[in-house]
Amino acid sequence: MRRPCPIMNAQTDQSTITQDVDSTGFDATNFKMIVIGVVAALAGLMSGLDIGVVAGALDFFAKRYHASMLAQEWVVSAMMAGAAVGALGAGWLSHSLGRKRSLILGAAVFVVGSVGCALCWSVPSMMFFRVIMGLAVGLSAFTAPLYLSEIASEETRGAMVSTYQLMVTVGIFIAFLSNTYFSYSGDWRWMFGVAAIPAALFLVGVTFLPYSPRWLIIQGRHKEAREVLLSLRDDPLVAAQEIRAIREQLEVRQHGMQLLRENPNFRRSLALGVMLQAMQQLAGINIIMYYAPHILEKAGFDATSQMWCTAIIGLVNMLATFIAVGLVDKWGRKPILYIGFTVMALGMAALATLLAHGMNSQASQLLAVFLLLIFCTGFAMSAGPLMWVLCSEIQPMQGRDLGIALSTLTNWVTNMIVGASFLTLMTTIGTAGTFWLFAAFNAVFVVLTYLFVPETKGMSLDVMEKRLLSGTKLRELGR
Repeated sequence: MRRPCPIMNAQTDQSTITQDVDSTGFDATNFKMIVIGVVAALAGLMSGLDIGVVAGALDFFAKRYHASMLAQEWVVSAMMAGAAVGALGAGWLSHSLGRKRSLILGAAVFVVGSVGCALCWSVPSMMFFRVIMGLAVGLSAFTAPLYLSEIASEETRGAMVSTYQLMVTVGIFIAFLSNTYFSYSGDWRWMFGVAAIPAALFLVGVTFLPYSPRWLIIQGRHKEAREVLLSLRDDPLVAAQEIRAIREQLEVRQHGMQLLRENPNFRRSLALGVMLQAMQQLAGINIIMYYAPHILEKAGFDATSQMWCTAIIGLVNMLATFIAVGLVDKWGRKPILYIGFTVMALGMAALATLLAHGMNSQASQLLAVFLLLIFCTGFAMSAGPLMWVLCSEIQPMQGRDLGIALSTLTNWVTNMIVGASFLTLMTTIGTAGTFWLFAAFNAVFVVLTYLFVPETKGMSLDVMEKRLLSGTKLRELGR
């Protein structure tokens, strides 16, 4: 005679309550998942604030401290240098401290970095505190998507992880609005300082998040892991199956460096993760996020118009990310990437052509802004969120922490290179030539997506791992 499932028995009352709640039209479990997803993704909001603030503050800061073009590039890029270091240590921290505590640490560092930038007294001090902010960004960029992927169900994983990038765009938009408001007084210190307020709120909110069930099982805290999953899934049987699947995966310990040396299939997934993050940054989004006022100045806009147009770009960037969140688990990853890279290539090419022929009329200026909006839409609906989704999906369990850490490191190193070279590129090969270069990058990325990127929509992480380690081609790991 089969013994009844203890999890089912323990949860009889809870299931009955859930059904009663459902009869009122309110899905408590779904609401809880939304709240957890939004709070964890506030790490993305803080990253977005730190990315966006420098676009408006840079000119005012540079005039105050007589910063050279090279110094301005490194004020921008210092954050990415710190993010690269933060990403390197994020794997160890998230494993030893846990995903939740790592997010708490990141939130605290956000507060310190924001206040420090607001109070800085020289170019070197600004660079130092930008590095501090970058440490928090790098830690959060690794930990938040990882946490979200481990909390979410298979059906909602794409949307949950995409929420992180959505919050990045929200943060950028808020930073651009704040920059515009303070630009009338030129108060760059407040542009940086206001970020400390949401950072403090994030610090408080993240303390109420549940621990990742996967991390709890890694620590041997199986009872807590079961309680967390039962509170996050409507069906206790689904929770029980998920716990068994996690335990089976964790029977093989993390041996990322050993796997890197010995297993060519892991090296393939690692190379794919690195390539995806390099593609995201070389698409060119951050030349707009960091230097939009400079670009608009080249297009003939005055200072006030530059700030308002930058805010509009931030708004469109945010709204377009909702497209990816809504469609990633319906259309799939690859179709959205094809559309996004094609739109970005065409937008950059058209803008380069326009800049090459000169901006001699109001119509051409408005067209330039429209093309920037088209480009941002292409990025925000595709490469922006989906690279984080894919990188959280393609690494095998044994090398998961190392794989995500190195791909995140690649993101920030590439980001730093782009940020530190853009003004120099515009000086050496011209504004039009610079945009032609990024148009060419995006055209190449359409081809790379076809050749190497798998379609992971609705696929179990366990199934993809088995296919990878059996030698299946990268593009065939999913559906």
